[in-house]
Amino acid sequence: MTPEDELAFQLTAAGIPYEREFKAIPGRRYRWDFRLTGTRILLEVNGGTWTKGGHSTGNGIQRDYTKSNLALIHGWMQLTFSSDDVRSGRAMDQVDDLCKQLLTGETKA
Repeated sequence: MTPEDELAFQLTAAGIPYEREFKAIPGRRYRWDFRLTGTRILLEVNGGTWTKGGHSTGNGIQRDYTKSNLALIHGWMQLTFSSDDVRSGRAMDQVDDLCKQLLTGETKA
């Protein structure tokens, strides 16, 4: 199971609705792995960070920075995770924390 599929499973199990392969910026080719439905939250899983995958080369890192910055400029919040974050449950913990903060307006100390 890919890390993206695993995160989709975790989001579904937590009852968090999402869209996959979401194009957040009109006119750009960038797609984010997930958009949490009804929010301006994007989730990105950068796999291959330890294996010289696309996200760990100089060009890949630069492309990821540009993509992340454009999301912010266009009013999106992006959480970025490694495969290890997804498999360990850290990604879901952070998504859950963010969703709770947005619902209650409270932040963690």
